[in-house]
Amino acid sequence: MSSPVQPLAASLVQSVDWLAIAPPTIAAVVGLVVLVADLFVAEHRKTLLGWSSVAGLAAATLMLLPLLDGDRSTFCLTGDATVCSYTADRFTLVIQFLVLGGALLTALLSVTALKDARKDLPEGEYWFLLLSSAAGAALLPASRDLATLIVALEVASLPAFALVGLKYGDRKSSEAALKFFLSSVTATAVSLMGISFVYASTGTLYLTQVADRIQNVDGQLHTLAQTGVVLTLVGFAFKTAAVPFHFWVPDTYVGAPLPIAAYLSVIGKAVGFSGLILVTVVALPSYADLWGPALAVLAALTMTVGNVGALRQQATRAYSAVRLLAWSSIGQAGYLLVPIAAAAYSADAEKSIGSTVAYALMYGAVNLGAFAVAALVGRTKTLNRIADYRGLYASNPLSALLLAFFLLCLAGLPPGIIGLFAKVTVFAAAVDAGLGWLAVIMAVNVVIALFYYLQWTTLLFRAPEGEPVKHRVPAPLTAAIALTGVLGIALSGAPQLVLRFTDTALF
Repeated sequence: MSSPVQPLAASLVQSVDWLAIAPPTIAAVVGLVVLVADLFVAEHRKTLLGWSSVAGLAAATLMLLPLLDGDRSTFCLTGDATVCSYTADRFTLVIQFLVLGGALLTALLSVTALKDARKDLPEGEYWFLLLSSAAGAALLPASRDLATLIVALEVASLPAFALVGLKYGDRKSSEAALKFFLSSVTATAVSLMGISFVYASTGTLYLTQVADRIQNVDGQLHTLAQTGVVLTLVGFAFKTAAVPFHFWVPDTYVGAPLPIAAYLSVIGKAVGFSGLILVTVVALPSYADLWGPALAVLAALTMTVGNVGALRQQATRAYSAVRLLAWSSIGQAGYLLVPIAAAAYSADAEKSIGSTVAYALMYGAVNLGAFAVAALVGRTKTLNRIADYRGLYASNPLSALLLAFFLLCLAGLPPGIIGLFAKVTVFAAAVDAGLGWLAVIMAVNVVIALFYYLQWTTLLFRAPEGEPVKHRVPAPLTAAIALTGVLGIALSGAPQLVLRFTDTALF
């Protein structure tokens, strides 16, 4: 009598589309290579590890190009090839470009930061953790089942805790890592409980199947399903630093190495928001009446608290420049939430999500640029106060002009056309969805933000106090500032490219 195990095992064998999974796989493999190589590379040649990591992230980013010709899926159900765990569609590729491109710029900033740290940061562990986090962040937008989504989220988050607290003997760094760890673990626990409730209600983890089945759950399970939806949303609100789950951000950014603060401000947000989009718009569209109003209120609270917090920063306070960028990133998270909330009310959810992705691309480029200039100033002014930027134009005209451009982009003022364009698309998404009250709150917050962005911008061109300090710019830092500057200026010249690039196909 033949055993039934053999045909069952054969039916579970899946083919793997290696090209589709190449971008996160390359980042992960290079991370492992760097970790092993660290055991054999002499101390004076550790910079090779950094440049190997930069090359690996560049290769992972370039592997997105062959995927542009069409959607690809892998790890699919053997009985239904349309239900898959990994999908490389347009939405996935845009977020992966943001994540891997942002990680590449972070790596360029890190090469200089590690050299300046003089052994306070262990290089092998640093590069392994950065590449591991980038691999998880690149996996997340491609995840199409809840288990893979949570695994990717944790692979992106866990190395980030260690990166924040990696400075030897630095109390600020340890406290920042602890705050970040506790808040993120809480978020994960809440998300897992919510997902377990959703699974108990629907009997599946695949996003498209959840969307179909959750509409028709048994009456006795209806409360369980609703609770699962709410808990899942709360968990992702932690990850996106939405108010009132934002308390860890300012101290974490100050305590972390500056390149890691930049990484968290962009890649951390990309991870949280792409996960939130997949859970709400793809898996739970039938609960739009629940998550739509909740996200609209969160957006209003987040942008208001973030901008008021940034406004209150004193120019002479230690680390005030980094704190302002931290509070500003909370405010920007509020703007990013607006189109996701609008997708609940809009007849064209894809267009609304396209507005969030377009805004995220703009924000990613210019915010990384602002952090790059902050890293430059921080090399000579270790307290990195806003007051330290006074007269930057006299000592380094190009860096001052680029920082002014980045700040104007974040404010949405010309010549930062891409910032203005991104804000207009978010406004349009809110108005088209009938969320006029949210558009009004956003307009008020844009005015508040103008004040602190312009205040910092004008400081750059004032007469310096005392003799201006010349800033020597190392090559990796120059490359990071130049790349973000070129990208911001190019997009300001042709902002329509962003919407064309973010013409997402989620469904």
